[in-house]
Amino acid sequence: MFQRRAVMGAALAAPFIRPAAAQGEWPSRPIRIVVGFAAGGSTDIATRVMQPKLQQILGQPIVIDNRPGAGGNLATEIVVRAPADGYNFLMGTIGALAINPTMYSNLGFDPQTDLTPVGMAGNVLNVLVVPADRPWRNVQALIEAAKAAPDTITYGSSGIGGAGHLAGALLDQLAGVKTVHVPYRGGGPLMTDLVGGKVDYAFSTAPTALPQVESGRLRMLAVPTLQRLRTHPNTPTVAETLPGYEVANWYALVGPKNLPRPIVDRMNAAMRETLQDRSVASTLEGQGVEPTPTTPEELARFIRDETAKWAPIVRATGARPE
Repeated sequence: MFQRRAVMGAALAAPFIRPAAAQGEWPSRPIRIVVGFAAGGSTDIATRVMQPKLQQILGQPIVIDNRPGAGGNLATEIVVRAPADGYNFLMGTIGALAINPTMYSNLGFDPQTDLTPVGMAGNVLNVLVVPADRPWRNVQALIEAAKAAPDTITYGSSGIGGAGHLAGALLDQLAGVKTVHVPYRGGGPLMTDLVGGKVDYAFSTAPTALPQVESGRLRMLAVPTLQRLRTHPNTPTVAETLPGYEVANWYALVGPKNLPRPIVDRMNAAMRETLQDRSVASTLEGQGVEPTPTTPEELARFIRDETAKWAPIVRATGARPE
């Protein structure tokens, strides 16, 4: 009787054992990382820099899926609604994960409760740039031009609700000017029009802007950090003209809600190993991205803090989807 019960118990337990075994086999097929902006933008570039090392560590292809639209909301919703099986992740940004919950009144999901934090990827340098044929040589000259001709100076961004959008809205507020926001579906399309002179300025991410600055097609006026950068000591901060001005940008990897902890831990370890690789880190730093690996818990706290920090600023600037 005991033997029969033991066999029956083993048979009943088998269905519950299999999922754990399946999790242990992760990953067994390609992994998708959704990027909420067009190919060629800084989020896309940074993800592709990490892609080969992640593939090597995990032993499976990493497929980058560009889904631009609504300031990253389209890509975020795709991952929110994806199976929590470890094969769908989002390379999220400050806009998608911290600003959009305040920017959009009918978002339909909450990044803090409907996504699983995996790990931070990096802090991203933004730079204030203008086409080389514009006459402005500093922030004050740009502000004076905007004051002289309200609603005519245009600034582009990689999407509504992103750091570039908020940076322009904050400049308007602190400088007391009215400029026109022109949203794009990523940093790549924005850079094409900025170089072509179709918009007057942008707070662009360094990976997409600096090559154009070095080529002479764009002029860098300032950086939106409180202190001058060690790598660009001769470039002033916007805060030197508008005290207190600061806008940061960052990237972080998240997955669907209820992502199993063993998968979170393994993907986090792969992210950390990738970001600590000398070649990957050097390439990212050369493009203005500072690798900042974290634990999942640290990322969860960071997203909460960033959301709380930016909510009153978004409301004060009056920035809204257009």
